[in-house]
Amino acid sequence: MGKIHELSAVLADQIAAGEVIENPAAVVKELVENSLDAGSHRIDIILEESGLATIQVIDDGSGIAVDDLALAFKRHATSKITGKKDLFRVQTLGFRGEALPSIASVADVIVESKTTAASAGAMIHLRGGEILVQEAAASRQGTQITVRDLFFNTPVRLKYLKSPNTELANITDIVNRLALGHPEVAFSLTHNGRSLLQTVGNGKLQQVLSAIYGVTTARQMIPVGRQDQDFQISGFVSLPKLTRASRNYISLLINGRYVKSHTLLRAVAAGYGSKLMVGRYPLAVLNIELDFQLVDVNVHPTKQEVRISKEEQLAQLIKAAIQASLASENLIPKALDNLPAKKAKVSAEKVGEGNRVYQTSSPSLPSRQQINQLLTGQAVGPQAPKAKSTPVSVKLNQLEIKDQKQLTLPAIQAWDQRFGLQTVSQNNPISSPVVSTQPAKTEEISLELDNDVSNSAEPRFPELRYIGQLHGTYLLAESEAGLYLVDQHAAQERVNYEFYRQEITKVGLAQQKLLLPIVLTYPTSDCLKIEQHKEDLLALGVQLEDFGPNTYIIHQHPAWFKAGQEEDTIREMIDYLLENQHLTLAQFREKTAIMMSCKRAIKANFHLNDQQARALLAQLPDCENPFNCPHGRPVVVSFSNQDLEKMFKRIQDSHESINKRG
Repeated sequence: MGKIHELSAVLADQIAAGEVIENPAAVVKELVENSLDAGSHRIDIILEESGLATIQVIDDGSGIAVDDLALAFKRHATSKITGKKDLFRVQTLGFRGEALPSIASVADVIVESKTTAASAGAMIHLRGGEILVQEAAASRQGTQITVRDLFFNTPVRLKYLKSPNTELANITDIVNRLALGHPEVAFSLTHNGRSLLQTVGNGKLQQVLSAIYGVTTARQMIPVGRQDQDFQISGFVSLPKLTRASRNYISLLINGRYVKSHTLLRAVAAGYGSKLMVGRYPLAVLNIELDFQLVDVNVHPTKQEVRISKEEQLAQLIKAAIQASLASENLIPKALDNLPAKKAKVSAEKVGEGNRVYQTSSPSLPSRQQINQLLTGQAVGPQAPKAKSTPVSVKLNQLEIKDQKQLTLPAIQAWDQRFGLQTVSQNNPISSPVVSTQPAKTEEISLELDNDVSNSAEPRFPELRYIGQLHGTYLLAESEAGLYLVDQHAAQERVNYEFYRQEITKVGLAQQKLLLPIVLTYPTSDCLKIEQHKEDLLALGVQLEDFGPNTYIIHQHPAWFKAGQEEDTIREMIDYLLENQHLTLAQFREKTAIMMSCKRAIKANFHLNDQQARALLAQLPDCENPFNCPHGRPVVVSFSNQDLEKMFKRIQDSHESINKRG
């Protein structure tokens, strides 16, 4: 008798579940994607114990017909593709027919569903892949799937799960990215009765960004859009001052599907150029629409790794789109914003959802007497008497607001300054986020960019008037908008960089003969690598001639080399090639320009005369990017007039006016 035999359907499903269903987050992902494929407008995800106890997904989609309910739990049973042609133009998030049978094989699953045409719904109950109950049910339009006791029959899987908070963070990350890919769908995510995410579903991506990352972050993101004959890109990217330490905050969505692509991630960073600090990454959400035939999603079980036709073309389009969006922005950071904030002790329960913190204690509210004093223009301070707990009967001087300009009145500004509120105007409708423990209301909130982020009326870079120098390191300058501090090394480094970037691309570089040639010796392993890049060095004006075993001689060098640093410069150029043999000629030129700009820039503690300082300030506005040095550090920071007035307490009522009112 032969040894080979066919595995049972349940065992085969459990094996498949090992690839498809690795953790609770995978269950949520598959179920929510099914809801999206069903055309749902609202999807509710309810979790208990980080999804290990219960995962419930409720939608208002097209539903599952009574005859299809049991068939949906058969392996490779699907309504999304029918033939081989469909496999190469998949238009849905799911298509393999593996998710439901894989989930049912390792959990207790109850499905209730009803289609639009049916007069009644149906229910099916499975445990460990076996059908326990199937009957008619009074269901509403759509589908409700409840998954309990995940991995109850494969306990070894439980050993490899992370902590409950980590598993919850993974689920939240999945739902966040699905919500970003489908802003037209209202999502809600609840864990142990606590609301973690609530989106409106009005199709506005910035509303979703606000719900996930907070209003403050959403206000520091600018729209991106560009298209060619194959691709259309839309979304939002953060300003260079808003960065994170990892690429996890970059969401790339292809036809609404979250994907991972190292090539496209590099393109996003390349779009910022030298505006980012080393080791820092932006926040970005880019939705890429393309013909379904240009992408193959049948590559990986999670469908997050895809193959994209014309991927390099897409990468260049992303880079150009981000560059164009940042080109018109004033990127001078406020000096006070660049200071590290002190970490406040928060008495709150933190949930692993990005950078959001859910507080269990609400902030203290102003007393009625304080409100009365502010509205009537009276002083409020340590000397003001505390409000009594009994009702206070005070005659109020009513202040009727008839015009938006009245919002700048002293009484209103005093209120805002005292209690940290923000005045809402047509151009600035976003206020500071207040996150409560109560579920968020699904009301539409008007979201636009902050005036400080994008103001077309202001010049991109101000006209700076030189005042003086501080410690031989910083230049002090002024404009109509306020005071500016300029890092003289970073400023000249930026000016030099843009000069060298142009110089090293010129054909027929001017050469300087050496009285004493430079002789370089390298080990054999390095020489073999150098031989492959001789043409790249020659393109930049460095000609290496053989001069014995493992030795090269240089008789001349480009004229833009700094005198006295010729050998060091050439060695550094060669080191770049040895460290990264896959450098393109353009990348090699970029690194060389950065190196030369740093070498020839003035250093700290170097005192400039007035003429030199003014000349440096005059060169900055002509730079393509006057805001950052080639390494991403800020060139200039600003103190606005309002910042200065606040620092010197000039924005407040005078003692005389207070005494007159008193």
